[in-house]
Amino acid sequence: MEKKNYTVSIYTENNIGLLSRIAAIFLKRHINIESITASKSEVNEVMRFIIVVEVAEEQIKKIVGQIEKQIEVIKAFYHTDDEMIFQETALYKVKSSEFVEDLNIQDFIKDTNARIVTVTQNFFVIEKTGKRHEIENLYEKLKPYGLMQFVRSGTIAVSKNEMPISSILENFNTTNSIS
Repeated sequence: MEKKNYTVSIYTENNIGLLSRIAAIFLKRHINIESITASKSEVNEVMRFIIVVEVAEEQIKKIVGQIEKQIEVIKAFYHTDDEMIFQETALYKVKSSEFVEDLNIQDFIKDTNARIVTVTQNFFVIEKTGKRHEIENLYEKLKPYGLMQFVRSGTIAVSKNEMPISSILENFNTTNSIS
């Protein structure tokens, strides 16, 4: 039973309390959620949750089956990292005094494809989008420079292959428009 990262995409109606019921499915199985993101989907009135977990394939199949039993869930899918295009975004708040004194910091910000989004007398805010290991590497580089705050988003992802959700969502949207 080999564990690996799976990205679960869940298309749902936008109802209060659904996220906690979905999270409870993972909790009951003692599975730690590595990342969770919620947003609008490509269809009006439909939400999409992206949840990343490290489990065996047998477990993820059962979890997706349980998720789909929730009334408000339209469809759920799971994918491996190889089947997805995924990114995270992070913001780093660094003391200005440290930043200005060491010109090398500017070089490794450029080398990591990060960008400065805010500059004040007291701090700089740097934004980085990329894979988790890239974000963590920049975190480690910035820590000695007086890292004041750090925040990272959950994973956002799209599948490399076409997902059969489009027609399901179109039917859902048409049905809900008539009601």
